[in-house]
Amino acid sequence: MSSIKDRLLDKKTEVVLFSSTAIALYGYDQGMMSLINTNYDYLDTMGIAEDDPLVGIIVSVYYLGCAVGAVLASLLADKKGRKPSIFVSLATAALGNVLMFVAGLGYDRGAMTMMFLGRIIMGLGVGGIDAVVPVYSSELNEEGGRGKALAQEFQSNIFGLNMAFAINLGLTTGLGKDNQWVIYRLPEAPRWFVFHDCQDDAHLALADIYGEDEAKGKLDELNKAHEEESAHSVGYSDMLIPGGNSFHPTVITIMGQVNQALTGYGAVSVYGPQIFELLGFGVQKAEFLTQGNYISYFFLMTFAWLLIDRVGRRILMVSGSVALVISFLLLTLFGGLARHVEDLDIPNLAVSIPGSVVLFFATGVFGVGWLTEVWLIPTEIFPSTSRAQGSAISVIIWGIANFAVTLIVPILFNNLNYWLFLVFAVTNLFALWWTWLFCPETGGRSFEQNQQFFEDAKKTGSWSVNKVNKGEFKRMPQSEKNRGQEDGENAPLLGNRE
Repeated sequence: MSSIKDRLLDKKTEVVLFSSTAIALYGYDQGMMSLINTNYDYLDTMGIAEDDPLVGIIVSVYYLGCAVGAVLASLLADKKGRKPSIFVSLATAALGNVLMFVAGLGYDRGAMTMMFLGRIIMGLGVGGIDAVVPVYSSELNEEGGRGKALAQEFQSNIFGLNMAFAINLGLTTGLGKDNQWVIYRLPEAPRWFVFHDCQDDAHLALADIYGEDEAKGKLDELNKAHEEESAHSVGYSDMLIPGGNSFHPTVITIMGQVNQALTGYGAVSVYGPQIFELLGFGVQKAEFLTQGNYISYFFLMTFAWLLIDRVGRRILMVSGSVALVISFLLLTLFGGLARHVEDLDIPNLAVSIPGSVVLFFATGVFGVGWLTEVWLIPTEIFPSTSRAQGSAISVIIWGIANFAVTLIVPILFNNLNYWLFLVFAVTNLFALWWTWLFCPETGGRSFEQNQQFFEDAKKTGSWSVNKVNKGEFKRMPQSEKNRGQEDGENAPLLGNRE
């Protein structure tokens, strides 16, 4: 019994559980909007029709809020610490939920304004969570477990999506408030304390994680790493201007989020019922199938955290893109057949059932191949001095890209119908091409080793993964001889205790 209790109270477990709860807010929002976009009472309250472009605008302004929230939260995370930044983000998301709840009470005047305000404010909070939580989690986990930890956290994202879709708007306020209490038990990232010369606080945090016996040695290692990094400070100009020291990893970060948006699964998550309607189902059946798809999505996400640290991020993304291209081509076929079942004298279920199976499969493939990886890689390729900034850029691009997708998709629904699937097949093909050529494998390597890839790319004069170090970063490292030589930036902060 005591061993179970120790396991549950282990700091590594607490960090994963807390991060999972926080990231669930993102999935919760997707599930909530997915269902109410087709709810007649909601549309009446907002004073809009189902095919009104404002449906997409209400959804998409949230992502602009996320972009701004990511910048503000990353600045706060660097100045005041990861924990305060996460707390403020959670409180902001809760306020946004309250405002959206008030917007849904049925008042004739001001509902639309309140809904827009709630969406933007919630976006500010969730953007901050998405920017800081992956950094916090990654900094407190060893290189062999960073992917698994973040994949488990994003599995809870799908749990949040399921919860929201199942119970809709009623518990939005409660979920936002209930996510805040546990943060007081968690340690601040010792790297942040060292970066701000808070030696006593860093020692206390390390003692909380490792025990007093190991704290002094770990603190010396972090101080040594900080001295080496201090000579190479990184600002946004170094990250965003071509030729800057961190421009290359920034482009990797940006394109990861762009390519994730191009997979089309932001649209599938938010407009799930409409997708099933394209396959020939009525509104009610489409909603039930969307719930079933989300449940399947949640369980299939288990494969993400089982595989991501074993086969690597890159191979999951590449193979995922291949599967998604094939899936969307099949969905184009089934969507076309569903549109013309009467002309072709085909039973409706003969088309809609296999089409649904393909959509269930494709959703799981996205979860395993593209959901976690693009959030994880930015936390592995930047130094500690700019890791929160890199993660913020990731959220900004995610927000802008998903703003565009969720704004445009309703219009495409009305004009392209099932040909929308073909558009996603083409965009997934682009994501496959770019990832294969330019995205390095960051799994199984220390932060420092991943940063070395960009130094070597600069010396080689090429960003192609195949040309840098003879293609060494195309796959996971073959051996782990360096395990016993970890120090400073290489050292895990939440490794297993003996």
